[in-house]
Amino acid sequence: MFNEKIMAGLGRSLDATGAIPPASMDAALRALARFKLLSDEMRVERLRTVATAAVRDAANGDELLARAAELGLTVELLPGQEEAEAAALGVLSAIPDADGLVGDLGGGSLELTRIAGGRVRDRASFPLGVLRIAGLDGRKGALDALVAEHLARAPWLASARGLPLYLVGGSWRALARIDMALSGYPLAIVHQYMMAPAAADRLARTVAQSSREQLRLVPSLSGSRIAMLGEASALLAVLVRELQSKSLTVSAYGLREGLLFRDLPDDIRAEDPLIVACREEAEVQGRFPEHGELLDRWIAPLFPKNTDARLRLAACLLGDTGWRANPEFRAERAFETGAHGNWVGIDARGRVLLGQALFTAFGGGAGSLGALATLVGENDVRRAIRWGLAIRLGQRLSGGVAGPLRRSSLKVEGRALCLSLPGQDRGLYGEAVEKRFRQLAEAMGLEAKLV
Repeated sequence: MFNEKIMAGLGRSLDATGAIPPASMDAALRALARFKLLSDEMRVERLRTVATAAVRDAANGDELLARAAELGLTVELLPGQEEAEAAALGVLSAIPDADGLVGDLGGGSLELTRIAGGRVRDRASFPLGVLRIAGLDGRKGALDALVAEHLARAPWLASARGLPLYLVGGSWRALARIDMALSGYPLAIVHQYMMAPAAADRLARTVAQSSREQLRLVPSLSGSRIAMLGEASALLAVLVRELQSKSLTVSAYGLREGLLFRDLPDDIRAEDPLIVACREEAEVQGRFPEHGELLDRWIAPLFPKNTDARLRLAACLLGDTGWRANPEFRAERAFETGAHGNWVGIDARGRVLLGQALFTAFGGGAGSLGALATLVGENDVRRAIRWGLAIRLGQRLSGGVAGPLRRSSLKVEGRALCLSLPGQDRGLYGEAVEKRFRQLAEAMGLEAKLV
């Protein structure tokens, strides 16, 4: 609900002096004082403050903790293994089917964690944060040797080579922004942005050859990250080579979200984050919040099982949320909700399909994608348009209430799309319903048949 970040640089000179620099100590305490005051004003019932590698390893880390205590903050000093686990749980909270290695890069450390089947497996923490390797990328082979030396201390990594790598941390998100700019990527959302392994070497070369002024032109790139991009890109390139990573996927969720996720009951942790969020959005924005799941069951017979079924359900849940917009702009508003909404558990392809389905459901027809069409296949788009037309039919037939959908059905019989209505509901088949029914049948290449 409220997010603020201060780049204090606690690990800036840790390897050289073994201590947090005085200026960084002051910057951190000033930020903590502000955050404590804001939390009091917000009447936060449970305040949690955690410290990670830089404080853990610094000779004067206890001083920072003591001065934070004077502000009224009790700081948890996370062990490296717990820091790694929390970052991995953050990824799982936002990408539930993630299977591979999580790499969480901070100023003081790099955590690597094996995740599979929704669980954290092995984990390790290494003193390879961007602030601690400063200068090494300029010495030929030094960073490669250092990374290889540290990774060898985690024998379990040998069996993790060739897996996808999930990237956590602001420095690596900044690199993803650069890759987006280089490739002309049309969707400006960094979460679940995917890169091929070759992107790591390309980014290292690009950052090395670019001035700060050039990097500042990259959209949404934080200026405070630019100074450390050389180290971050060099480390990523070495890591991808060492781990033989199959792919690179960015996660906007990390340690903070992981700490929250770990405290949730198991049954809530097991829920699909996309569906939960869409259901909540429907409750807040929709006229008939119970309607979405019933609508999904009503149109499900028209579509193959397990073919993007959760995306179709998400579209049905959101299928009533655009009505507050001006009628002239409902389709555009619906598309924005689907494609650019603050969702997790959905990749770029899924966002585009969700946006297209909602655009069509609110009367926008087929032409909504523009440059985003490069992120999906033609068959996918055709299916999303059919979802939208089916949602549009169901909404019009029922008026948004449950009874008519419970008493009617849609199915395909041979070359006919059949809409079955009981006798008492025959009057619901008005002109607008007939028009939408025929539009759906035509999109499916079928004959419209009222039963």
